[in-house]
Amino acid sequence: KVTVDDNVSRIIGKKKGRYITIEFDDVTDTDNKNKVEDIFTLELNDIFDISKVNSVLIIGLGNRDSTPDSLGPKVVDDIVVTRHLFLLGEDVSDGVKCTSSFSPGVMGNNGIETFDIISLLCKDIKPDLVIIVDALAASNIGRVNKCIQITDSGIHPGSGVGNMRKEISFDTLGVPTIAIGIPTVVESSIIVYDTMNYLFKHISYIKDNQSKNKLIFSRSNYVDKIKDKDLNLEEKRDILGMIGELSDTDKKSLIEEVLASVNYNFIVTPKEVDFVIDKLSMIIGNGINKCLHDI
Repeated sequence: KVTVDDNVSRIIGKKKGRYITIEFDDVTDTDNKNKVEDIFTLELNDIFDISKVNSVLIIGLGNRDSTPDSLGPKVVDDIVVTRHLFLLGEDVSDGVKCTSSFSPGVMGNNGIETFDIISLLCKDIKPDLVIIVDALAASNIGRVNKCIQITDSGIHPGSGVGNMRKEISFDTLGVPTIAIGIPTVVESSIIVYDTMNYLFKHISYIKDNQSKNKLIFSRSNYVDKIKDKDLNLEEKRDILGMIGELSDTDKKSLIEEVLASVNYNFIVTPKEVDFVIDKLSMIIGNGINKCLHDI
């Protein structure tokens, strides 16, 4: 959990607000999935007291036809919507909020700025809270499909893949806005950069343990074994020459520059993304439903 105030915002260039990141290893296992869902529900309630609002609008951003970008639309499919019942004067149970949902698609398909659609919806139905769900681009490969990010500072759709649209937030909508995102893609340059860092950690681990007969490369916990390992500057230079001496920022910039110049800085996603997206969307959808309704 991170709180960014005005001073920190000026230093790091991140918008003022509260930021929560929930990390996990696997949601394909039912027990793990249920645990993540419980934590997500708890943290969503923590970042905003949903019990104090009467009407909520849930927006699922993204392209339904692109699997790694379909998180938002799939979450919307799982939302229990009730606004029509309130409008029709039906007898709605206590503990059920007036809930509506919408998936606006992407500008490339409908030609309309996403913010403009959401802004018009807010002016018409006047929700007390807007919840935005979107797929994100990961800043490192270890977070792809393995974390949920929640913030009350809003969101810039498309910013992770260099297609920044208008900001959707309290400042632009005039309505409290919660953004929920899961990194589902990563740039090739990030993979190369992380691979270099894992190479240093791997060699450091071998160097420290080869005489102790403890070289066990288990997929389940090897990342934990090497996460605190690293080589010194001289050792990095011996392996990669001048590149080994570069700072992390310079290395990342150099790799991105090289791949971008030959049009190979692809946006990639794991091969099992279709299966994992279904699990992740269920977690987000069920968590939102539990926060909104006594079900």
